[in-house]
Amino acid sequence: MPQTRQIKSFYTDGACSGNPGPGGWGTVVYFTDGSIYEMGGAEAQTTNNRMEMQGAIQALKMLKACSQKDPVTLYTDSEYVKNGITKWIKGWKNKGWQTAQGKAVLNQDLWEILDRLNSSQVDWQYVKGHNGDRGNERADAIARNFANGKQPKLNQNLDLDNSSSLRAIAKTPVTEGADCDRAPELPCKSVPLSLATSDLTMIDSTDYSHLGAMEDLPRELRVDQLRSLLETLRIADEIASQGYLITSSEIADLMNVNASAVTGRGDRWNWRNWIVSRVRREGNQILWQLERVDQVPATDRD
Repeated sequence: MPQTRQIKSFYTDGACSGNPGPGGWGTVVYFTDGSIYEMGGAEAQTTNNRMEMQGAIQALKMLKACSQKDPVTLYTDSEYVKNGITKWIKGWKNKGWQTAQGKAVLNQDLWEILDRLNSSQVDWQYVKGHNGDRGNERADAIARNFANGKQPKLNQNLDLDNSSSLRAIAKTPVTEGADCDRAPELPCKSVPLSLATSDLTMIDSTDYSHLGAMEDLPRELRVDQLRSLLETLRIADEIASQGYLITSSEIADLMNVNASAVTGRGDRWNWRNWIVSRVRREGNQILWQLERVDQVPATDRD
């Protein structure tokens, strides 16, 4: 009987064009004998965080199918994924899947799957992205290719110990499913991936409360968030001051939300320092106007 091949480590990554928008994930599997196996997939409408999580989910599905007892290391360049599964998830569950601020945890459906598949066997490690790490660079390339609608050539020539269950897990395009607790020899039931309801709510592009306590984020990330916020506010102020009309998709890009979250708010609503009003429809586009709250008469405010 041939010796069972052991998994040494996983590298996982996710990418998204638009966030939300077309996305892709990539997972690279390193075995103790030096062999490599690659997996990846795409979703038409998703978010970057969900793709990061999908890459990790597929890695853990494969580990479960192997029935391996030896420890493995899972490398991710997503602090959201690493900190979420190792630090924040216990508190989220204790609070009924709410953050410390009392808000619903985003991507709860995927967190529940990761939580069920995770074990003390997995050593979660953060690796800085785009820093020359071979495994991370390859997982990133796979994810970005899928996000851009391309079909990368994957290394899938490995004979996975003649295990039909392992091959099925490895080759099954990942979507999440509610049946991921089932026995390893039965692949998880696939269901279409769609944005969770909480992803479609009107969330400011700089609202990172779902990531857990802000102090858990590195300083560089917090500073980057502030820079992004200032740029967003500057653009919105210029649009308002110049009287430009913008489409639903353009507002959605500005706020970093799904377009349906814009149109679902009604014809007039507040966002930060602005009142957003529906002006008219041109063809299949709805045009909106931004007005500074402090420049709108009090009687006209919501």
